[in-house]
Formats: sequence, structure tokens, C-alpha cells
Amino acid sequence: MACKPQTKKEMTGELKTILTAMAEIAGPCGCKDIAEKTGLESKAISCQLKSLKTNGYIDSPVRCKYSITAEGKAAL
Repeated sequence: MACKPQTKKEMTGELKTILTAMAEIAGPCGCKDIAEKTGLESKAISCQLKSLKTNGYIDSPVRCKYSITAEGKAAL
């Protein structure tokens, strides 16, 4: 199943859940860390992370690790 691209205006509950978890995790985190915090499946998180990164809500300072940006925190 391919990821459905989302526009910046589409902030679903799942995206907010992921952003909230990332804000609570200190430092860069991976899909597994977010899955443990949210109870969501890693595959679903991976798909959503692509949308969040495209929209500037997160960045990836280290390969396969993600951090919430100031814009991501503001979206919460």
C-alpha cells in the first residue's frame, strides 16, 4: 500500500499523535520509538513521517532518525 500524499492543510489526528510523541521524546527518534510511544504500527508511522518531512514539521538530522521542527511544535 502506497502512502497517500497529504497537503499542509491536512493535519490528521494520526499526524498530530506522531508529532506529540516526537515532542515528548528527547532528541532524534526512529519509527520504533514513535510506535512504542503511540501504539501505532511502524509502517503507518513511516508513511506519515514522509508527509511530515515534506511539510517541514520534522527533519532528519541522522539517517532513519527524525526530530520535530519549530514549525512542527507550532502546529500542535
